[in-house]
Amino acid sequence: MDTVNMRVRQNVPGVNILAVRGYPRPVSTAPYHHGNLRAVLVEAAIGLARDQGPDGLVLREVARRVGVSHNAAYRHFADRDELIEEVARYGLDELVRACEARLGTVATTEPVRRARRRLAELGRGYVDFALAEPGLFRVVFVAFPAVPGHDEDATPDPLQMLCDCLDDLVEVGWLAAERRPDAEISCWSAVHGFAVLHVEGPLRGSDPAARDAALTHLVTAVDRGYGATTRQVVDMDDLVNDR
Repeated sequence: MDTVNMRVRQNVPGVNILAVRGYPRPVSTAPYHHGNLRAVLVEAAIGLARDQGPDGLVLREVARRVGVSHNAAYRHFADRDELIEEVARYGLDELVRACEARLGTVATTEPVRRARRRLAELGRGYVDFALAEPGLFRVVFVAFPAVPGHDEDATPDPLQMLCDCLDDLVEVGWLAAERRPDAEISCWSAVHGFAVLHVEGPLRGSDPAARDAALTHLVTAVDRGYGATTRQVVDMDDLVNDR
């Protein structure tokens, strides 16, 4: 997984990643005249991904929206996969911002409760992103052509964030050390499956209140399972109140 950085556009204020990377804003259909063509092409591709998911990421259509020939676009992207990878990197950045925003809501300083709630909020942030950016979510997890190298100087990727939360649970004595190996796979699968069911699956029309309640049940079930490995008594309210 690539290194990432993210926020949910309509819910979480933060730095505009397009501006940070030098991409212009907002997306425009006016003909392109000068400047950084690659950045403008990426901007248009992000807009298409948001509207249509990975199916909309076609270089000819991106070039048409920008107002240049498809040959001009191919001078900046060797093929469609290269364009998808650039959009996926942006989506991964956004995913981390959503997760970081949720982690920032954890107010308790008591070590065990804090570790448990951070894992729960990480899962909620993941679902926040999927619901707010379904097109980008599909690009990142369906169409990403390759796993890019990890940049040690950048912020953690979502998988590393999950691993850190699980390691914290071991450190505070909530998750047994012998049950830690591969816990990130089962935990991630549960939250990702929930997101897919509500973004493009049979639960996509669920009432928001019912969906949020179901998500609370899910993260509580994961928490209860980890607590059982060290014979902990689970307080159901710990993951809901006083985050």
